Amino acid sequence: MRPEIQLLLLLLAVPAQYLISKWMTPQAADREYLTRRIFSDTSNVFRKACDIKEWANYLNYLKERILQNSDNGECPAKEVMLYMEPNGYFSGSPEPRTDRTNVKYRIGQVIKHKKFGYRGIIVGWDPKARAPDYWIQVNHFDPTWRYQPNYSVLVDARDREDIQTTYVVEENIEIVSDTEVKHPETDEFFEGFDGAQYTPRPFLKELYPKD
Repeated sequence: MRPEIQLLLLLLAVPAQYLISKWMTPQAADREYLTRRIFSDTSNVFRKACDIKEWANYLNYLKERILQNSDNGECPAKEVMLYMEPNGYFSGSPEPRTDRTNVKYRIGQVIKHKKFGYRGIIVGWDPKARAPDYWIQVNHFDPTWRYQPNYSVLVDARDREDIQTTYVVEENIEIVSDTEVKHPETDEFFEGFDGAQYTPRPFLKELYPKD
């Protein structure tokens, strides 16, 4: 196989794996549905992957943003997250969350999913669900869930087969104490664990100043 084709396949695998790990649910029907959605968008990903200007713009964007924020305690992972989630889905909006009305939990708290039992760390939240409509149709079985606070959670790697970040409605969350979570991205969002919860890095504090 030609080297450029191998590279292209590798690049295509990255967004596909990102979407699968980000949005995956344990239900077989959900996996099938989301897989169909992923492949239905492949043509657009393919076009961008083949466009040198797209990659040049992306790399220049990252370079400028990382250099700009490296002296301010910013994390390059934030810039990647914002670039990958231009619609602000799954707590990816760069707008600071200054209104905590009806929001019960905070970033850095360790949680347990009431239904599926996995543990995780809250790394973001939205006052109402902010996700693609088809994701909400698959995952939010109760129509009222889209109007509740929803939280992005780094899932403990010991509780799931794959490394995952999930998006959980508030009523499915319960807080646990004295529990550290194992996830490869923990250090990108937090400075440490104080025995009760995780201490957010400066960029996360800016996004959630009242947490």
